[in-house]
Amino acid sequence: MTDDTPSTRLATRLSFFAAGFAMSCWAPLVPFAKTRSGADDAQLGLLLLCLGVGSLVAMPITGWISARTGARPMILLGGIGMVLILPVLGTAGQAWLLALALLLFGASLGTLDVAMNVHAVAVERDAGRPLMSGFHAMFSVGGFAGAGVMTVLLSQGLSPALAAVTGSAIALAAIIGAGPRLLRARGGEPPQLVVPRAAVLLLAGLAAVTFLVEGALLDWGALLLVGRGLTEPAQGGLGYMLFSVAMTIGRLAGDRIVMALGDRRVLVQGGLLTLAGFALLLLWDWRPGAMAGFVLIGLGASNIVPVLFSLAGRQTSMPPALAIAAVTTTGYAGILAGPALIGFASHLTSLPTAFWMLAVMMALVPATARLAAAR
Repeated sequence: MTDDTPSTRLATRLSFFAAGFAMSCWAPLVPFAKTRSGADDAQLGLLLLCLGVGSLVAMPITGWISARTGARPMILLGGIGMVLILPVLGTAGQAWLLALALLLFGASLGTLDVAMNVHAVAVERDAGRPLMSGFHAMFSVGGFAGAGVMTVLLSQGLSPALAAVTGSAIALAAIIGAGPRLLRARGGEPPQLVVPRAAVLLLAGLAAVTFLVEGALLDWGALLLVGRGLTEPAQGGLGYMLFSVAMTIGRLAGDRIVMALGDRRVLVQGGLLTLAGFALLLLWDWRPGAMAGFVLIGLGASNIVPVLFSLAGRQTSMPPALAIAAVTTTGYAGILAGPALIGFASHLTSLPTAFWMLAVMMALVPATARLAAAR
């Protein structure tokens, strides 16, 4: 294995940045894509599902290939794929073409997501100190940058096609910068069929819960605030914005936090802080208090997923690349299924009750932290 160097750490950060940047470039293009394709709301929902399906199909395959060849080829494949397909998302004028492009875009993002985490685990292992939170922070920074750049370009009158090409060029620059610095390593030969072991299933389940929280806040947080009379509809997105900023700050400081506290304490204290945030959000009928709840949830959840990826990469019950693929796939399934589950639960009960159910699920993180962090 190639030794850790500042160059390989830079390559990993650039990979995470490129993934977050390219993924967030798509969000401002959605209204334009809906108009061009002539899709109604129901059809758009099916089209967006293609992105998730592409990712879920690609993730386990990427883990298996990365276990054989190392992460570098798959990082480059996924990165170049998303760069090539993003402009198609900005120009597709027919529903079938948009569906195909979203399927391939999702597969490219899923490939890059798994491969860059496999690479991050290798770099962190060689460094001998926590690095994963800082890498994930770059994904968040890329997300802010991608959405911001696309919004500015589109608001200045640039066509969706040219805006998408510009976004691709920026992501391509990050991938090109990362390519020569990526670890040129070969993995071992994995078994033909590997069923995730109990330890990996626990890590994957906790990742799914944490990702579910993020997806629920994105899709339902504003409705919760408006429904409780805490804010006007136009300001409903403020809560998720505060959550995102807090999560980014938490991850930027996360490596030092993990080094000081250790994996188990980060899971315990992060989980408890997240639960405190839910309590503020759901119990306090005062807008600043509810907004503070979003901040606490962001800070608490910020380093849980990076720690889970690190633990998946260090466990010995199955090849690390396959374990990371299992955690990534399950976590992404949480993002996809979570908002729908929240909607179903809120229909049967109420939206605050559905969020309380989410808090109960999140309590599994501190409750199982000792078992999850066990060597």
